[in-house]
Amino acid sequence: MASRKPPWLHKRIPAGGSLEATRKLLEELQLNTVCQSALCPNLGECFSRRTATFMILGKTCTRNCRFCAVEGGRPEPVDPDEPRRVALAAARLGLKHVVVTSVTRDDLPDGGAAQFAATIHALRERLPGAIIEVLTPDFQGERASLARVVEARPHIFNHNVETVPRLYPQVRPAADYRRSLEVLRTVKELAPDVYTKSGMMVGLGETREEVEEVMADLREVGCDILTIGQYLRPSPRHLSVEEFVPPETFEYYGEAARKMGFLYVASAPFVRSSYNAAEFSRAEGLL
Repeated sequence: MASRKPPWLHKRIPAGGSLEATRKLLEELQLNTVCQSALCPNLGECFSRRTATFMILGKTCTRNCRFCAVEGGRPEPVDPDEPRRVALAAARLGLKHVVVTSVTRDDLPDGGAAQFAATIHALRERLPGAIIEVLTPDFQGERASLARVVEARPHIFNHNVETVPRLYPQVRPAADYRRSLEVLRTVKELAPDVYTKSGMMVGLGETREEVEEVMADLREVGCDILTIGQYLRPSPRHLSVEEFVPPETFEYYGEAARKMGFLYVASAPFVRSSYNAAEFSRAEGLL
């Protein structure tokens, strides 16, 4: 188990008007963000730049992954007005690349796919020029749910594998590695022109070889974009950090992934799934 954070993991927390303005806007519109619920270390930086990752379908997850700070329990009813408010917030923030994620809703017949689709439609209506990225749960592998989201035509479909298969029982006990790969494969089958994306954390006890095997598996299912970041323990009740992975190892992973054919790779300690997500859109000329 790793103890004190190394120097490369110390980050200055910005302050100022934009940060508070973003926080107040989200509060006013009664919207959740994964930035807040997952205790993201980049929250201050992103809010200060007037950007956030919207988290729909409430703030209570039906699963209890041992790495995640999002609270588990009995979720709230689906809010039919939520898509409109997400689109309004995105417009008021002036977002050109909008990222929408959710808690996992295994209690819903479609896993929340209809709410994702409604949110995409609302965003497209209010911000027709924006790039729309969704970061979804696995919908228990249901093809009909995946199709519902894909039919709404997001530009980027993200589903995270999070860690290597060997660690799933400890890290994601209610998830399945192969099912997550099939989510990405199915999206590519349904819409080959939609970019697919996945992310993983390191520092949980995985080996370098295991990380490279995950990269190869993701390329095999046609995944276009990869993010790799350092796992940081949200609280004492969550999994311990086994290793603070040095920056040079992240550079190695990034180079290895690019050689495998990923269109875009973000690999660094503070990288998260939606952190600086618009960089891919700029690199591909979408913005």
